[in-house]
Amino acid sequence: MLKLHEAYKAKVFDLHDLNGISDRTLEMHFKLYEGYVEATNKLREQLSEIIQDGKVDQEEMPAYSELTRRLGFEFNGRLLHEYYFGNLTQHGSDHPGRNSVFHEAAEDGFGSFDRWKADFCSVGKMRGVGWAICYLEPASGHLSNHWITLHEHGNLAGFTPLLVMDVWEHAYLLDYKPSERADYISAFFSNVSWKAVELRMEFGAPTLFARTAKAGTS
Repeated sequence: MLKLHEAYKAKVFDLHDLNGISDRTLEMHFKLYEGYVEATNKLREQLSEIIQDGKVDQEEMPAYSELTRRLGFEFNGRLLHEYYFGNLTQHGSDHPGRNSVFHEAAEDGFGSFDRWKADFCSVGKMRGVGWAICYLEPASGHLSNHWITLHEHGNLAGFTPLLVMDVWEHAYLLDYKPSERADYISAFFSNVSWKAVELRMEFGAPTLFARTAKAGTS
């Protein structure tokens, strides 16, 4: 985690030639992500200046409050885009594999992977702009799919984002009509890096992986 006064450097993602998501869309999307990084850095710099003397004066509180609220939007915009780009890859797959930990978790929580996927895709097709995110509840190892309005409204405290799908129109409008979001979602799934998803699972709930490994050797 960066100190408040330190600038964050935008990550570079080696993504091109994806299935159904054009390089032109990716180039535009990367620029938008970089904008969130720049805005986050600026807001953190401004907040650092306000609290430099160790207090927030009454006359500073209105500006401090607005900057802090804005930071939630920009910071999460930066972070969710990193999750999104990070779970895409060339030659991805719409299925994690039947022996994968994610497949087992989807079956456990939803009865089948296909049922989990239907639920996730349905979240992504909801009206409005936002994000569809599959979370892991670390204590139980259970999956749950949620709609995140904007960037900062609806995130679950303490849960680990596993699969993040951007369904703001900028994510697909150069490639699909607004009414063709379902086609974009299908393209998104064909580019998923399930390896990245499972690395997030292992980070969020290492005990789940330990139990799975133990069960496999028993």
